[in-house]
This record gives sequence, C-alpha cells and structure tokens, in this order.
Amino acid sequence: MTRERYPTTAEVTEGASALTLRFPRICRLGAVGRSRAGRPLLMLTVGRGPRNVLVVAGPHANEAAVGGATVLRLAEQIAVKCERGEDDGSAWHFLLCIDPDGAALNEPWLPGPYTLRGHYEYFFRPCAAEQPEWLPADGAVAEAALPETRALVGVLDGLRPVLQCSLHSIDVGGSFVQLTSDVPGVPERIGKSAAELDIPLESGSSDAFQWPSPGPGVYVMPPTSDPAAGDGAHSTWAHAQRYDGVTAIVEVPMWACDRSADTTPHPAPDRALRRAGAALRRDLPVVARVLRRIDPQLLRSEGPLLRTVRELIAIGPRLAAEWDPAVRPPDAAPLPPMTTARVTSIEVYAQRIPLRAAAMLRRITDQPSVARLVDDWCEAYERAYRPRWVPVADQVEQQARSVIAVYEELRA
Repeated sequence: MTRERYPTTAEVTEGASALTLRFPRICRLGAVGRSRAGRPLLMLTVGRGPRNVLVVAGPHANEAAVGGATVLRLAEQIAVKCERGEDDGSAWHFLLCIDPDGAALNEPWLPGPYTLRGHYEYFFRPCAAEQPEWLPADGAVAEAALPETRALVGVLDGLRPVLQCSLHSIDVGGSFVQLTSDVPGVPERIGKSAAELDIPLESGSSDAFQWPSPGPGVYVMPPTSDPAAGDGAHSTWAHAQRYDGVTAIVEVPMWACDRSADTTPHPAPDRALRRAGAALRRDLPVVARVLRRIDPQLLRSEGPLLRTVRELIAIGPRLAAEWDPAVRPPDAAPLPPMTTARVTSIEVYAQRIPLRAAAMLRRITDQPSVARLVDDWCEAYERAYRPRWVPVADQVEQQARSVIAVYEELRA
C-alpha cells in the first residue's frame, strides 16, 4: 500500500501483522469471530492499560478502505509512543474490518482511477439488516443477529471501552463527527485540522438533521428515547453507553463539496427541499421500472446487491418525510434554520440514493439502460456539486486526527 491509494482488506491485515512483528511486546493480533462467509474478524491490540479504546473500521462496506488505512496509521502512531515509554494507560483495540464480506465487493475500485464513475462502477452497500452496527429494536443481540454484530457486541461487553470510534466516509461532502455525548474541545480540534488539510466541515449533515451541534462539523446524539436519535438509538454506538462509554462516528469525504460548509441562510429553502424530494420520488421509481423490465433470467444473482436495490426502492417514498415540505407530517418537529450547508446535504442525499440503487443494479445485469442511468446520474452529480478529490493521505490524516482529538479531549 502507498499513501496515494486505498489498501485492500488483505493489505490492512498484512500491515497489522507487520506491526506485531515490529513491536512484539506492544502489539497483538487475533480473531474475535468470523463473518457470514467465514472470513476472520481480526482485532489488533496496541498497548496495555486499565482503559480501553475501541476503533471499528469497515462498518459500512463502501467505507472500509479509508477506515483500514486510518487504523494502520493510528496503530503505528500509538505503538511508537508506547515503545518510547509514553504509554498513557490506555490499550487501543482496532477491529480491522467488521464487514469483510461486504468490503470485498467494493475492492475492484480501490486501485483507482479515483473518479465518481469509477467509484460507482463497483459500488456496494448492504441493506440495513445486513449492516453489523445495527441492533434489534429492543437492543438485544438475538441468535438470529449477524455473526459480525455478535462479535462486535462481544468485544464491547468484554472491553467496556471508555471510547468507541466508528470509522465512516461519504462520497461527496465534508468531514464531521457524531458523538453520543458532548465532548467539549472537539469542534475546535477537528476544525483546525480540516482547515489545514483544505477539507470542508459538513455543517448541516442530513445524517444528524435534528441533532444538537456544539460547533461546525460536530453533532451530539439525543437520548435514545428521543425519536430524533433515529437509527443511532438501536445501534452498537448506543450499546457502549451502558458502560459509560462515548462513541464517536468519524466521517471524512472522498470528494469535497465546499457548499457543505456554508452556514449562511439558503435563499430559497422551501423550493430547494421540494425539488430534492420530488427528484428522489422521481428517480427511485425509474430504477424500479428498469428492474421490472429485466428478464429475471438475466439477473446474475438474487444476492446482497439486489437485496439492497429492492430495499432502496421500497423505502424511497419515506426517505424525504423528515425534510420535504410536500410530504412532511403536519405534527413533525420544526425544521432547523435551513442554511446552504443543510440544504446541500439534503440535495446530495436525494441524488446519492437513486445513484446507489442504479449502480448496484448495473453490477447484476448487462442491460444498457442501467449503464446509461449510472453514467447520466454520475454526470449530473458532478455538475451539481463540482466535487474535488481529497487525497487518500489527507482523508486518513483527518480521520486519525479526529479520533485522537475525541480521545484527548475526553480525557482532559
């Protein structure tokens, strides 16, 4: 692996193994379970101490590559400090990839070229039921849960970490951190780092639309009893709270969109939100119609790709209910002030979801109509936001700095 490209999961494993050979008294590598396809779920531990920190890479299959690179960056940094006698009493535990099966489906893109069309040529993200971080609604880990989920919860229960960091990324947007508890000092730290690396801060993320924000690019999850907590209420993020642990979800962009950081009031938010909602309700049915016209015998499989396509099509009508004035329930909570950043995040979301569905459908059929959809929507995506590539090394640096910022400010 070089700093100019993403590592594969095999290269991350090789890097972790090399660290255990380089620092045999400090680093330990072992399996904590196996994936649905039988791949080992590996955890690298660096240092020893009464406090535990858990860093989880690859919770979403399309985001595993940058997380794996960040894990190696952080693990080496901490191992060097330990070797110098600068151990601060914490043991760091790095899950190298919690969904290696899903990550494998994205790997043909990792060597590059790093274009949006190249990214969506091999795009895969599993449906919600097959994502390891999500728990059943009652928070219990049933026997029917994914083996990856059971492994992750087992690690959490065994370590009781003071901090869990979940490493994520987005295709187009900015960098941001979601926290399960407020950690003063984090906004200033990540803001300074993002400015140095010329990465915009996502200052209106649709992922945390109704969450309090103590500063640009930082969001604090409401109590799990609050509907605004959303999916986070039933996740391994919230599971760590039973041990008084804090979870940080650290996002970095592959392509930067400077409008994601624009906190000025949007000039026409109602019109923009209606247009975004209408586009989402228009484009997902296009994918559905294409799918219906495809001869079932021409579909290569009814596997994880097609399951996600069907899920996106099915939930499409509900995706805009939180923000589209045309379909919002009358008793819905008021919208926050609609800045350019908030509207941009929603507009990106409304284009991203149908594009993902079309891209995954293209991987399981040779129909020219699907390829045209992906080509056309990728071009529209680029025209709308003029995204600029963030070098892999800068993505990794921002994510690693964000993890360290939360850790150090939490201990302060």
